[in-house]
Amino acid sequence: MVAKLSYEESRQKRVEENKKRMESLNIPQLSRALTPISPKPSPMKQVRNRTVEKELVVVRRSTRVANKPAPVYKEVVVERVMIPRRISTNKRRDLSNRVYASDEARAEAMQNAEKLESGLGSDFPIFIKSMLQSHVTGGFWLGLPVHFCKRNLPGCDDVITLIDEEGDEYPTIYLARKTGLSGGWKGFAVAHQLVDGDALVFQLIKPTAFKVYIIRVNGPEQENNSES
Repeated sequence: MVAKLSYEESRQKRVEENKKRMESLNIPQLSRALTPISPKPSPMKQVRNRTVEKELVVVRRSTRVANKPAPVYKEVVVERVMIPRRISTNKRRDLSNRVYASDEARAEAMQNAEKLESGLGSDFPIFIKSMLQSHVTGGFWLGLPVHFCKRNLPGCDDVITLIDEEGDEYPTIYLARKTGLSGGWKGFAVAHQLVDGDALVFQLIKPTAFKVYIIRVNGPEQENNSES
């Protein structure tokens, strides 16, 4: 008759049987083979502390001023020099005596200028300008045809010489951006007593020189400049 085993004894017996069965199947070795290998920690870089060395040096000083006393800086009141403004002694320009050309007289002067232009030929670039009050009085600014300036005159500011029919030369300042004559034009206009309605024929005989023919608004056809 077989004695009945207790619970603990039977459990222990089953554990031993399972252990033997696992060893026979080589399960413990397989279990260790499947265990993941933990990566080795990467060695940390050693950070070196930067050391700043301070060194005391002797400041060089020129021997020429070594024995001289140190300079003393004081506030000095400088009197501001005022440049006096240029005060014009001329009174306001009297424009009451302006003479305005009639439309008929202006058109006749332009026709005479066109006849003169056709007789000069086409060897040199030419344009005609009818004088206005702003050209011959007041501002004395002469605007030139933009297309003519872009095609024939310098692309930057320059000096352009006006040569009258007597051969006298008058240098003027040409402003490229504004396509007109500024300084010097007044001298030419005053010297030739230009008035409103006069027609001027400008013939470009050199890159920076115009031959100028003057047709008087109230004078005979193709009147010369010297008869002004």
